[in-house]
Amino acid sequence: MSGASHPFVLLRMRTAEHEAAAPKYAHLELERRWLVDAATADGLEPRDPIAIHDRYIVGTRMRLRGMRHGGATVYKLTKKYDCADALVRPIVTAYLDEAEYAVFAVLPALTLRKRRFRVSSEGRNFTLDRFEGPLAGLTLAEIEVASEADLRALAQPAWTVREVSDDPRYQGAALARDGIPTE
Repeated sequence: MSGASHPFVLLRMRTAEHEAAAPKYAHLELERRWLVDAATADGLEPRDPIAIHDRYIVGTRMRLRGMRHGGATVYKLTKKYDCADALVRPIVTAYLDEAEYAVFAVLPALTLRKRRFRVSSEGRNFTLDRFEGPLAGLTLAEIEVASEADLRALAQPAWTVREVSDDPRYQGAALARDGIPTE
C-alpha cells in the first residue's frame, strides 16, 4: 500500500534540518558570547561557582555535561543544531540520572572543564566561564535573553575584548579539540 493512498501513513518524516529550521522538539537558545579581558573583569565579583565537566561525543554534535554546585550534581545530554545564525540556535536537552550518564560517559569524547560564575554588570546578568586544565587562562562571558530583539540590541560589555558568538573556534567542542585560539 502506498503512502499516497492510505490516509494514516505519514507522508513526510521530520528531519534534523526541519528541526533546525523550525524547532518543534527543541527550543531556541538566544545567546551571545564574548572573550573576557581578565584585567578589566577583576571588579565583577563573580558568585555561585558551578563546576562543569563537558564531554563532546566524537562524531556527533552531542555534549554530555556534569554540573556540580554545593552538594548537588546535574547530568544532561544536549544537542545544539548547526545553523546559519549562531546567535539563535535550536537546542534540545535531556536530563539524565547518574546511571544514564554513565552509559554515555564511556563513548569517545573530547573533554573540557570550567567553572561557571554569575556576574551582574551594566544592568544585566551574565555567566562567566573560567576554563581549567589545557584551557586555563581563557574566560568567556555569555548572556541568554528572552527575545531576539533584546539579543541583537546588546552592547558589548566594557570588560570584554571582543564578541566570539559567531567564531566557531570558541565553541566548546572546538576548544576541547584545538585549545585556545591564537588570534
